Amino acid sequence: MKYILVNPLSNNSRGEEALDKVLELVKEEVEVIKVTHINLVDFVSKLNENDEIILVGGDGTINNFVNKLEGKIPSNNVYIYPAGTGNDFLKDVGYEGGLFLLNKYLVNLPKVTVKGKTSYFINGVGFGIDGYCCEQGDKLKAQSESKIDYTSIAIKGLLFHFKKVKATIEVDGQVYNYKNVWIAPTMNGRYYGGGMNMAPNQDRLNPERTVTNVVYKSWSKLAALIVFPSIFKGEHYKKKNMVKVAIGKKIKVTFDRPTPLQIDGETVLDVLTYEVEA
Repeated sequence: MKYILVNPLSNNSRGEEALDKVLELVKEEVEVIKVTHINLVDFVSKLNENDEIILVGGDGTINNFVNKLEGKIPSNNVYIYPAGTGNDFLKDVGYEGGLFLLNKYLVNLPKVTVKGKTSYFINGVGFGIDGYCCEQGDKLKAQSESKIDYTSIAIKGLLFHFKKVKATIEVDGQVYNYKNVWIAPTMNGRYYGGGMNMAPNQDRLNPERTVTNVVYKSWSKLAALIVFPSIFKGEHYKKKNMVKVAIGKKIKVTFDRPTPLQIDGETVLDVLTYEVEA
């Protein structure tokens, strides 16, 4: 049996619109279930050996699946069909259409601890103006079902609303201090934020299972704004004076004031520090 677990909340609550396309791909007997209506642990425990799962949603759906199962991924095949807003995971792994097999990407995932809560993440942990963008996006979603323009939010944030911070970054015991920081994410994949190639050299399946911390800093708002679009192509790495990259297994990021943070697009407000363990 193939079970289609659809997330009706994905893609600004339009996740179920992708169901017809999934059913066209799956010719066998299927059962459609809203993932928001079941206990995943109980559901997975009752699967037969040859049963398969098809997730219909985006990055948040994959994140939710892993965390609800506490990282204990079943041996059954687990697929994803994109019905999310950004779908950064699929962009990272070179998705070309159809159903995509997830299993090897769901094991040995890094963990992030924020405000005493530890969870797995798929793509990245954003801290700074990226977290601010998610906070503002959440407010807009509550007001309208229109597509959120995160790039516009980021530009306005750079120019007017978000205030740069001082950051202390600890990577495998080595401590770095930076001023004028706009973003300090830690990445498991290359992409987040709807196509931002924040860590172009990061390989989510690298044998060491290391993650990448990227600090984007500039005392000048104008310089930060001019370089910002280059992040979508990964070309910001060329700006050595503005971008600092560190690779490691244990990363701790601390700001000098509370700032919104996002984990695979899910917002956490008023955060001073986060810790990642790969």
